[in-house]
Amino acid sequence: MAHHHEEHFKSPDFVKDIVIGMADGLTVPFALAAGLSGAVDSGTIIITAGMAEIAAGSIAMGLGGYLAGRTEVDHYDSELAREYAEIEKFPEDEKDEVIEVLQEFGVTAKSSRDIVEEMAKDKDKWVTFMMRFELGLEKPDAKRATKSAFNIGAAYIVGGLVPLAPYFFDKNTHEALLISVGVTLSALVIFGFLKAKAIGQPPLMGAVKTAVIGALAAGAAYGLAHLFQIK
Repeated sequence: MAHHHEEHFKSPDFVKDIVIGMADGLTVPFALAAGLSGAVDSGTIIITAGMAEIAAGSIAMGLGGYLAGRTEVDHYDSELAREYAEIEKFPEDEKDEVIEVLQEFGVTAKSSRDIVEEMAKDKDKWVTFMMRFELGLEKPDAKRATKSAFNIGAAYIVGGLVPLAPYFFDKNTHEALLISVGVTLSALVIFGFLKAKAIGQPPLMGAVKTAVIGALAAGAAYGLAHLFQIK
């Protein structure tokens, strides 16, 4: 008999951070560089503005990730304290809630009552069950906020340097823009493909959608900058 091996994705939080940081990192500086290329003819200005945007963007995105992580931890801790208080003050009501949850999974009323009485002997397990199956909350990593801030910020920097890199090596802003478009769209295709594959979506569709979004953002920025260019 063949042994069944289940494969599950092990690092969804890490991948989510990278996706958030890289997606914006590739798109926003790309649009900025393209927009400036349509308005100015100075690689120095584009590089300076691009690096400033990458610095500000990575800090802002990282801070957002940190606050989101802290909010998740604080929310879980608050609900955990509430559940402990409720099983102390209203144990029978809490038992009834567990029974309702079990019956939703097809457990009979008698079996549900037996299970809840056994579970109630261990308050920690009882509360853990309520947190997971009544509230739908999993205990978050206490270090998640810091990790998320670093992952998102770093991914943003890496992504942002991709569209900006050609301007370091080619002083002709028009030529640098063409190279930036090619390099960044290629990076967006690869990123979109890998992202979609990692989360179980059609890779080709993910690659196309990511590239189209980046191209539209850069095209809009370039067009507007060129339209309002001061002569």
